[in-house]
Amino acid sequence: MTELDTVHATREAYDAIAATYAQMFHDSVRDRPLERALLSAFAELVRTNGGGAVADLGCGPGHITAHLHGLGLPAFGVDASPVMVELAREANPGLRFEVGSMAALDIEDGALGGVLSRWSVIHTPPQDLPAILAEIARVLAPGGHLLIEFPATDGPHCETQSYDHAVVTAYRWSPDRLAELLRDQGLAESARLVIEPKPTDQRQFQEVQLLARKA
Repeated sequence: MTELDTVHATREAYDAIAATYAQMFHDSVRDRPLERALLSAFAELVRTNGGGAVADLGCGPGHITAHLHGLGLPAFGVDASPVMVELAREANPGLRFEVGSMAALDIEDGALGGVLSRWSVIHTPPQDLPAILAEIARVLAPGGHLLIEFPATDGPHCETQSYDHAVVTAYRWSPDRLAELLRDQGLAESARLVIEPKPTDQRQFQEVQLLARKA
């Protein structure tokens, strides 16, 4: 499957479940105090560096974009799914949402103070991820911050692993390997949060959040 085929398959799959997804995850950080804390720290770092617009890439129905707005950031959302974007606009009429691809963002070089990628790269085949990270680095201003979240592999010696996902195939990453890919694009890791799964969680793998800064 080509990169274009993968994007089309992911978009169509999320279009089909958009309404259900929006209902299920409308308050997805309510019971996640560690994630809320890191989002708050991300917002403070962006403001300290001079502010600027913040892109929520893979924003889905817009609930996290709205959360960032509530933290005082001029946030906007980008998603490949037109149905998701329409739901986001309906739920948040005062915020900006656009249909777009993370591989080709309609954003000027160095225009953003921050980028959030919350589980939005999980359907990206490993060979295509460097190009997306390069695009994120391109749109970040010097000193801008990236917060990227993803599921971890089972061990440090396994760079990537695919797994079954309710929508389309998804991928896990070694945190060290993904941090290395970020460094290749001039994004230096500044913090790392690793969340262990609960015994009752369906998937028993770690969740990782990397905070990185553009030189």
